[in-house]
Amino acid sequence: MGNSEIRRLDREIHKTTKKLEAVQRGEWWPLTSRERLDMARAMAGGARSVHRGRSTAGAEDRMDSVGSAVERRLNAELSALHGERQRLITEAARAKAAKKSSRWF
Repeated sequence: MGNSEIRRLDREIHKTTKKLEAVQRGEWWPLTSRERLDMARAMAGGARSVHRGRSTAGAEDRMDSVGSAVERRLNAELSALHGERQRLITEAARAKAAKKSSRWF
């Protein structure tokens, strides 16, 4: 299992970190289709409010809540990946220690 799995997890952690940074900058590419749809609906609602001469506060709040939900999702994903990486490292260290202790000389 060892190093190849750890490298794979490192790549996934790097990808997820990049996605989180992009969301924090306001980019849409890391969003799922459902999140994009929610964001577009909120934006359309805000445009409609502007057209009618009303406040866009509700639409802005909806867009902020979608953005924070995406950040929470990516943070949870990142935490899970870090936990799995730590488990693999601990497992590899235990296997290495067991291998060393099994020597008879």
